[in-house]
Amino acid sequence: MEIGKGLEQGDISAINTLILPGYVIIRKFDAIGKGSIHKSILTLCFELYGKKHAPAKAKCVLAGLMSYSIIGFAVTLVLGAIMMGLGSDTAGLGILGIGSILILVLNYAQYDELSDRVKKRRQEISRQFPNVVSKLALLVTSGMIMDRAWNETAASDNTELYQQMRTTAQELNNLVSPEVAYGNFISRCNTKETAKLASAILQNMSKGNAQVGKLLKEMAKEGWQERRHLAKREAERANSKLMIPTMLLLLAILVMLMVPVAMNFTSL
Repeated sequence: MEIGKGLEQGDISAINTLILPGYVIIRKFDAIGKGSIHKSILTLCFELYGKKHAPAKAKCVLAGLMSYSIIGFAVTLVLGAIMMGLGSDTAGLGILGIGSILILVLNYAQYDELSDRVKKRRQEISRQFPNVVSKLALLVTSGMIMDRAWNETAASDNTELYQQMRTTAQELNNLVSPEVAYGNFISRCNTKETAKLASAILQNMSKGNAQVGKLLKEMAKEGWQERRHLAKREAERANSKLMIPTMLLLLAILVMLMVPVAMNFTSL
């Protein structure tokens, strides 16, 4: 739960006190909230949480990174100073060096985790795309208008791409212009497949179902081919990841076999 939302609901437990120093620093120094790191985090949050909640989420992530850095460096300095005060300068310097490296690595890991979630989300959308465009093509070629076909397809499942389609359908029902609604759909999904789909729908809105249906069928065919290629690439990556454990296991077996042989030779 976000801090602001928790406070509005009177839930004090929603506040993560550890990240409050980061909020204070961001408030004191406007340049931090307008820097490249914040922009990068905001872009990722826009995909994960939508336009409405992205600014608050990005600010929360940035505050967390800064707070954990401050707390981590403070603890490292205290421990290092204690060790130096006890006469162990080497241990103190080691704590300072290793602690600083660990803080940087952990901060990067938090950002990388956010980036990894966005990457997995895009992959999920790409995997769902062939099913979506196939349903649209079937409904449109059977005579259903695009708006209704979009709504029917969006309501047929509850995975990520279908949820984004429902958001677009709600915007259209609220009289948002198709250009804006489908443009938001492209931004939220941020994949080449969904961008091509939305662009094709916008470009062919004034044409008949036959033309749009033909384009959807072509996209469905390309989507299934790309999905097969993606599955093949993922299988190859999985095999490459298994290579290292396999080699380590083979090395362990060789060691287990060679050690007794070597011991027998030395005993002769």
